Amino acid sequence: VQLQASGGGLVQAGGSLRLSCAASGRTFSSYLMGWFRQAPGKEREFVAAISRSGGVTFYADSVKGRFAISRDNAANTVYLQMSTLKPEDTAVYYCAASRSDNDFRASRTYDYWGQGTLVTVSS
Repeated sequence: VQLQASGGGLVQAGGSLRLSCAASGRTFSSYLMGWFRQAPGKEREFVAAISRSGGVTFYADSVKGRFAISRDNAANTVYLQMSTLKPEDTAVYYCAASRSDNDFRASRTYDYWGQGTLVTVSS
């Protein structure tokens, strides 16, 4: 599967953005989907994940209550709604697809990655 992330940009602190990740192929619903981010000089970190049906979601503590992951299997797209953004949310955001449910917080679990979209939050 090929993933194409979009929706990044420059936003002021307290603002909102919605990221999208469009997937190719007809097996999108068979993948657990995740969002990760990587800030300059830091390692890639888990942000959120969503089950195949969309019924179960997981979040990093740092974004819980501010970010919401969702998916539309008919449209082969996963979303990340980001609200109350903070300067420390500045990073390149990546979507990823996993055939496994194991250890969904680890980047090594994921089989396919999008190219990343830059989110910059100004103070």
